[in-house]
Amino acid sequence: MPPLRAVPPPAGRPFAEQAAVERCEAAPAEHYARLVRVAYLVLAPSLGRNRRVLSAHWLAQRSLAAGQGKDPGHAYAHVRLRLVRSALEAGLPLLRFALPRRAQFPPLVPQVWGLRLFPHSCGADELALEQALALVSGPCRAAHVLRGLEGLDDAEVCRVLEAAGVADPRAALLEADALTAPYTLLASPEFDPCSLQVRPTDAARRGRRGRALLAGLGAALVCGTLLLVPGDGLGGPSAASAPLYSRHHSAQQALEPGALRRVAPGLWRGSERTDFTVWPTRGDRTGDSRLLRRALAAWARPGPAVVSSATPGTPDGPPMGPPQLLYAGEVGTAAVVLFHDGLRVVRYAEPRNADPAGGAALDFARVDGADSVAAGALVVQRRGDRVRYLTAPWVRGTGVRDLLAPYVPARSLPLDRQGVTAPMRVPGTREGGRADCRSWQALELRDGTAARLMTDLGELTPVRLTSGPPSAPHDVSGRVERESWARTACLLPAVRSHGVRTVNSWAYAEQRLPEGEGSARWFCTRADTWRGTGSRVLAQFQAPPELSGGADAPGAVAARAEDSPDCGKRRPRVLAGVLWKSDGGRWYVLAAGSRQFASLTASGGVAGRADGRLLALPAEEGDRARLAGLLADGSRVGALR
Repeated sequence: MPPLRAVPPPAGRPFAEQAAVERCEAAPAEHYARLVRVAYLVLAPSLGRNRRVLSAHWLAQRSLAAGQGKDPGHAYAHVRLRLVRSALEAGLPLLRFALPRRAQFPPLVPQVWGLRLFPHSCGADELALEQALALVSGPCRAAHVLRGLEGLDDAEVCRVLEAAGVADPRAALLEADALTAPYTLLASPEFDPCSLQVRPTDAARRGRRGRALLAGLGAALVCGTLLLVPGDGLGGPSAASAPLYSRHHSAQQALEPGALRRVAPGLWRGSERTDFTVWPTRGDRTGDSRLLRRALAAWARPGPAVVSSATPGTPDGPPMGPPQLLYAGEVGTAAVVLFHDGLRVVRYAEPRNADPAGGAALDFARVDGADSVAAGALVVQRRGDRVRYLTAPWVRGTGVRDLLAPYVPARSLPLDRQGVTAPMRVPGTREGGRADCRSWQALELRDGTAARLMTDLGELTPVRLTSGPPSAPHDVSGRVERESWARTACLLPAVRSHGVRTVNSWAYAEQRLPEGEGSARWFCTRADTWRGTGSRVLAQFQAPPELSGGADAPGAVAARAEDSPDCGKRRPRVLAGVLWKSDGGRWYVLAAGSRQFASLTASGGVAGRADGRLLALPAEEGDRARLAGLLADGSRVGALR
């Protein structure tokens, strides 16, 4: 296998930021998210995910507070040791005659009432690791985490475990040897207590417990209010608000199946707009008022059996009036209803036989400002590693294109008479639903004028993929653009479930490599969201395929940024660099800027200057450089961050 061709900065940060990060690494508070993850993994799974999340945050905060004032060079190790000790103590059983330890009790803070918190669920590999960790001892979990997540060797692991009070650290290491799951799974969102899902607790049980107290208190409060309000106690004719518990006519109408807005099949042909507002009402259960009433009621008042999700920035409140009915029908084993209220698309799904024990799902996605391309399809079912779409009425054909096979033509994807596609593979998975980037299945929509590439990133609306400069992005077409996307597709999980609307990949520079090893290309990949904020930008370096592992080998991420105008319409410029090793074993700092740059400079570990927007400087392994550039108008700017 050829040597690594490009070494991106740690965590994908640009050179200008790396030095600052290294200066801050001595501060344990900078590693709060990592410490909380360590605590969550070491805590006993028998505590339950909600208790583990809260306890992990509490233990990390206690350990950080106790670590203040320590030598900065050893502060992180000191905090980690206290954290591991507390997490192990939390798993000890309470004995009748032994003095209990504080970590064995539920956390004082944080406290969350009426809600349950737990990390995002991922694939079968993470579930298998969770089950395996539940079967081993606390010291074994600690040893596995210190090895795999913290990168400590066995001698250092033994030292930490011994200092944390473990009687036999060597036995813990031997027990950890039996855990065969790859260490990379420890960094999965499944074990991230800082990125959480929220679900309600059992509201009925809480209501029964407090009903007697609340009934008396509520009666006294209402009687007192009525005594103090003049007249009949319901507010005079000039009152700005209605009496308590009054019903609003529009809110009531929104829950009536007969009031749903239904669109005729041919309306879109003569309409000035081509978006979700002109989608015809489709499906074989559009006349099932019971199904529609259950869907509307779950939307307005989701119960504990409803699993709800929403893209970032999407309100999940009840409908403001009668929504538009897009679809009601049976898809596989589920009955699915799709609504549109002008701002959001809402998907309700339940078992086909309406069995309450099967639960229900409610998903929200923001779609305001959608055009004919963005309104081209919606996810109607995602089950296991398969996904199916409901397509717009102007879509004339659908296909499946593997982004990692740029020379293979798209295969046809059948549509039924309602506009629902046959199942296709969820991108980035293999048979059984496991994450795998040996194939990336994208949906191709053909409307008679162009073929659009869309991809599923875990939300109701598929994401449009484009190429070209930010001022004029266009649909992916041609061999060169498909080749570049073959090396970009495996970076898309970085923006999964982030409310993304479009992803554009732009080749902003081409650079001849030192020692005559061909040409590399620099790309800026920008993911824009429906809500406008939260955009994510990646600068990537793509060395020639023969030097970097093949035509589908992912590019090296040189820099990344969030909520930055770089690489967008407002500021279509970008500067990034990497440390690169030649076949001859020599190292270089390579950097490239977009056409706005007149010269580039490097300082820090590697110093030099180049006229124009390309730079190549000799370097040593591990060197770090701080990049900056001079624009054509005389402005000086730094690298992407």
